[in-house]
Amino acid sequence: MLYIVPTPIGNLKDITLRALEALKSADLIVCEDTRQTQKLLKAYEIQKPLLSLHEHSGLGRVREITAHLSEGKSVALVSDGGTPLVSDPGFELLREVIRGKINFEVLPGPCALITAFAASGLATDTFSFYGFLPQRFAARKKFLASLEPREETLIFYESPYRLRQTLEDMKTVFGEREAVVARELTKKFEEISRGYLSELAAKFSSKKVRGEIVILTAGKGRKELFH
Repeated sequence: MLYIVPTPIGNLKDITLRALEALKSADLIVCEDTRQTQKLLKAYEIQKPLLSLHEHSGLGRVREITAHLSEGKSVALVSDGGTPLVSDPGFELLREVIRGKINFEVLPGPCALITAFAASGLATDTFSFYGFLPQRFAARKKFLASLEPREETLIFYESPYRLRQTLEDMKTVFGEREAVVARELTKKFEEISRGYLSELAAKFSSKKVRGEIVILTAGKGRKELFH
C-alpha cells in the first residue's frame, strides 16, 4: 500500500493522528528532502528508512519504489510540506502505481494554497490554481495574458526571489487588481499582505523576502473587498 501523507506546511503541530499512524506503520518513507523530513520525524520520535524522490530523481527511482510496493511493503509518500502531488514531483510515482494497479490511499491534511485561499478575503466561490509561473520573462507574461480574462480568484506559488518581479508583471498584464501575498503560513513570522498589485509590488521591493509564498489575485471584474 502506498500512503500519500500530508505534512505540516510550517507548524509541526498541524499533523493529523492518521498521518502519524501512517508514518509509524510504513516500512519506507519517500520524501523530497530527507533532511527536511527528518525534522518532522524527530519531533514525533519516528525512525524509518528514507528514500528521496525529487524532480531530478528520474524514472529509475520511481521503479525502485514501486518494486518495494510490489514486494508487499508499506510506503508513505510525503513532500517537504503540505499535501504531496500538489506542485510536487510525486505525481510520476502515483501514475506508475495506478498503472501497476497497486493499492494507494490519499490522506487529507495541510495544503498551503487552501490555507492561503481561506485567509485571503478574496472571493471564495470559485478559484483556479496554477502552481509556479514560468521563470522566463516572456513566457511568464504570455501565460499571465492568457489568464487576464478569468473571473475567478487566481492562485500561484512563487519563489521569494521572483516575488517583486511577478507582482509587477501581474500589474502590467492584469491592471490594478486587488491581491494577497501569503508568506510563511503557520510559522512564527507568518505574514498576509493585502492590497492592489502596485502596492504589494512596492512593499516587497523594499524588503528582503524569505520563505514559502502564495500569491492570490482577484478575478477580472470582481467587486473590490479591501478598498
